[in-house]
Amino acid sequence: MTTARTYGDPCAAARALDLLGERWALMIVRDLLFGPKRYSDLQSGLPNASPTVLSQRLRDLEDGGVIRRRKLGPPARAWVYELTEWGHDLEPILVHLGRWGRRSPRKETTTPLGTDSLMLAVKSHLDPARLGDLDATFLVGVGEEVFTIRVSGGELAIRRGEPDRWDAALRTDSAVLKALIIDGTPPPGQAGAEITGDRAALQRLLDALHPGDQT
Repeated sequence: MTTARTYGDPCAAARALDLLGERWALMIVRDLLFGPKRYSDLQSGLPNASPTVLSQRLRDLEDGGVIRRRKLGPPARAWVYELTEWGHDLEPILVHLGRWGRRSPRKETTTPLGTDSLMLAVKSHLDPARLGDLDATFLVGVGEEVFTIRVSGGELAIRRGEPDRWDAALRTDSAVLKALIIDGTPPPGQAGAEITGDRAALQRLLDALHPGDQT
């Protein structure tokens, strides 16, 4: 860690917060959960973080072993940031933090949710028991971004990028996707959501995100 800020406490939770407690640190981890990103992509997804602060947090997380920087091969040849294996271990923590945060007495801001936030919401709203025997691969396109959602054996995995094959595809914008994931509306087929493939499988996935009286 390059920062001198520390709790100076040997408790493992305090040591974790030495790494992740600074503002924007966990947001960077969130935005890298589903795949690597270039600096410009991170900056676009975190517009309220100044370039100076964002660069410092990236250095801190890299020094702490949470993320790493690598160069993509051709044709991209771009430098990207990605989570280390240890960094990926933070995923269930962020999922549970999202569930906890939904009960916050603070009102939601009017700022639109980013696509990485929406993908994390899929995880935090999911009731795995409602997936049943669903075995399917979904393509989710939000603007120019594409994600793969794979459901099998009662588990759900998400990664950035297009699948080799898919059973159903949902292409929409962030506002409609938020409505589908978080609010439970509109139903598939409504204007604003282009759906192809197995609609029944997609509906089963959406139903698993809204287990009745969950808040």
